[in-house]
Amino acid sequence: SGRKAANELTKARLKVARFLGAHPEEIVFTGSGSEANNLAIQGIARNFQFSIFNFQIKPKTQNPKLHIITTQIEHPSVLEPIKWLEGEGFDVTYLSVDKEGFINPEELQKTLRSETILISVMYANNEIGTIEPINKIGKIIREFRKGLEIRNSKLEIHEKAYPLFHVDACQAAGCLNMNVNNLQADLITFNGSKIGGPRGIGVLYVRRGINLKPFILGGGQEKGLRAGTENLPAILGLAKAIEIMSRNESVKLTKLRDYFIGKLKMTLPEIKINGPVRESRLPNNINISIPKLDSENLLLELDKYGIYAGSGSACTSRAVEPSHVLKAIGVEKKYLSGALRLSMGRQTTKKDLDYVLKVFPKIVSDLKNRYKNN
Repeated sequence: SGRKAANELTKARLKVARFLGAHPEEIVFTGSGSEANNLAIQGIARNFQFSIFNFQIKPKTQNPKLHIITTQIEHPSVLEPIKWLEGEGFDVTYLSVDKEGFINPEELQKTLRSETILISVMYANNEIGTIEPINKIGKIIREFRKGLEIRNSKLEIHEKAYPLFHVDACQAAGCLNMNVNNLQADLITFNGSKIGGPRGIGVLYVRRGINLKPFILGGGQEKGLRAGTENLPAILGLAKAIEIMSRNESVKLTKLRDYFIGKLKMTLPEIKINGPVRESRLPNNINISIPKLDSENLLLELDKYGIYAGSGSACTSRAVEPSHVLKAIGVEKKYLSGALRLSMGRQTTKKDLDYVLKVFPKIVSDLKNRYKNN
């Protein structure tokens, strides 16, 4: 029975590797996308600290300030471990974004320095759907790495492996090109639930030659990077979801997305579209703001009509504070409280969208009348 399970695990790992254009030994299974992000970020940082402690990397100063770069609109599973590392003495740069959520590659280029060990930029934003120029970012990092004059660094790094590039691709998997060579990334994260697979399974691609320090200890599973018996049913479900993924899904969803946004703008011209309007936006993402209305009230009314929506990130649905993503892109105060995210999937049809288009204006009108004196 154990051999049979091991064989199934090997076959699933191969399917995931082929999906990414990677080698099977570069695939690490985790319990979620959030765990995979933490393993990538903390694993690199801890390995670097360990290397310094053991003088594999010789510090020229007593307390070298290791540097990490990320953006203001990352998922909390990226921002929180980086903030924790900042509290541990790491220097962190949070790249700004424009009104549509795009970083400026030139700002990134200027921010890179010899002490930079890690850059973490998400492929596509989970709230507003912005697709970042990952390939361009990867090329900038590789060129910087090639031209890095190690002798002028505060650290004598004996290999030109740093800085490393991590991409949180949880929202992009199933919609965008995930080939690791095209993305120019060293570490890539995605999970099962975003591609029609089960919850409770994540993947971290780790390019060959990169060393991570695990933070879940006590077993030799996943090449010693993640202790605990592998969740084989979830892993097989993930592999099956990849297998049945449709290449035409993105084309279909893009047409539905643009149809819905266009019709809604005609019916409710006061709404604001958050994120890019057409180009460089996730096919399945619709994020809107209704001025002077509260998203909680909107969600309650939509729920009465059987319409599923969210007020921001699915992972922070219980949060009371306005979205950090919407704040970062400079959304006006009157639009912050009435933000809604509508996500489409394989089962979404034009009929579904027409139903929402019919119901939604009435909900907005009723709520405005109800709270117009507040």
